[in-house]
Amino acid sequence: MLLFIAASGHAHGQLGVTTFGIQYKPVLPLSLFDPVTTLEDPPIRGAMELTGGTAFGMVVRTGLTKAVSLETGINQITRRYDFSVANDTSGYEEGSSVRYVGYEVPVLAMVYIRLGQRTWMNNALGFSLDMYPSDAQKDVTEGRVYIFRNSWLQAGVVGNVGVEYRTERSGYFYLGATYHRPFNEMATADLTWYDAIFFPTTLRTALDGSYLTLDVRYFFHEAPDKTRTRKGR
Repeated sequence: MLLFIAASGHAHGQLGVTTFGIQYKPVLPLSLFDPVTTLEDPPIRGAMELTGGTAFGMVVRTGLTKAVSLETGINQITRRYDFSVANDTSGYEEGSSVRYVGYEVPVLAMVYIRLGQRTWMNNALGFSLDMYPSDAQKDVTEGRVYIFRNSWLQAGVVGNVGVEYRTERSGYFYLGATYHRPFNEMATADLTWYDAIFFPTTLRTALDGSYLTLDVRYFFHEAPDKTRTRKGR
């Protein structure tokens, strides 16, 4: 898609313009990405489900040529999981939710296609460095979930598409979507049922970490760098 748009006559970037923006991205728990994981070791059962989350942070965009811009920044991402632990023999079943926090530093190449006088479609593809500072834990009456990172630093691929409306003095308003997929499994979750007499039983599953977000962004107005613009002619 990036190569096709860059080659088209309608592609046009923002040579010599560096813009700073803020963004808010709610996580969409779509069934397409199989967010539910069920585990079983009779009579113990467990389940983990990605039910949503939020991401927010800052974005910096620099126009490299008339067709391509570079976009980077830093985001905090909070994934929210619902979990349950059950024992079919005793009739016990209980669930709760747990949050897992990470940070992302994406670097993307972005190209544009003009839709109207002030409306543009953006397409971007790149990579992200994902950081996970700590593990996460949540206890229930007879059980516990413990999410531990596989590595504090990981990498993933990121792609997004969106539409933005550019004003002359009030900045840019952007609405789009982002798909983020780690190259490796993000973390591992242990679901444990505790018995007062016998040893506890633990069910283990990997957490993929892939997600889709709805992106809302605002970029502050910046004037072009005339020096860079003249050199790019």
